[in-house]
Amino acid sequence: MKTLTDLNKKLQVEFGIGFDDLSLLETAFTHTSYANEHRLLKISHNERLEFLGDAVLQLIISQYLYQKYPDKPEGDMSKLRSTFVREESLAGFSRACGFAPYLKLGKGEEKSGGRDRDTILGDAFEAFLGALLLDKGIESVEAFLYKVMIPHLEQGTFAKVEDYKTKLQEILQVNGEIDIDYVVVDETGPAHDKVFQVEVRVNGRVVGHGQGRSKKIAEQQAAQHAVEQGN
Repeated sequence: MKTLTDLNKKLQVEFGIGFDDLSLLETAFTHTSYANEHRLLKISHNERLEFLGDAVLQLIISQYLYQKYPDKPEGDMSKLRSTFVREESLAGFSRACGFAPYLKLGKGEEKSGGRDRDTILGDAFEAFLGALLLDKGIESVEAFLYKVMIPHLEQGTFAKVEDYKTKLQEILQVNGEIDIDYVVVDETGPAHDKVFQVEVRVNGRVVGHGQGRSKKIAEQQAAQHAVEQGN
């Protein structure tokens, strides 16, 4: 696991952010499982910061949508916002920022693959925003999101996420039930940074391949490959 000092240097180099209160940064990356395993040390975990980060994220994204789409009704903007800030998206941003190696997890959570779990990574991203808000103010949070998140929203990367597993199932099962299996054929890399290779098989026949830092992502890529190949 990389150190807090390494993380602060990374933030300074890549995002121009230097925390004054490193305890906030440490808390943001401390999962409840780690705090529970070290109860005697009374270590703080990131749930309260996650609550704060979620609120400031909702505010900034809401303001962005309000200004970007002056003619959209409230219901449409709410749907867009929920798409942008869903767990899977936030976990993706957390991975893109390289946050996973800095998480402090309990031994059990570490062994079960928690370092690549969408829930944990998404929560850590929100907790980081909460810590940044307390340390630097809302302007810094906004600047960070406009550098890391908003460009993807501008490109529509997260506006329409295709569920290729469902799409493949709909295509293949149009004439009746068939067996669709997703099989992990290889795993590479250290425990905290694994890459999974997955095959999707239809009635035992391989129709698509995918890879990703989680089984879920690799399965979606395999399904996408199968759909695009017309298998």
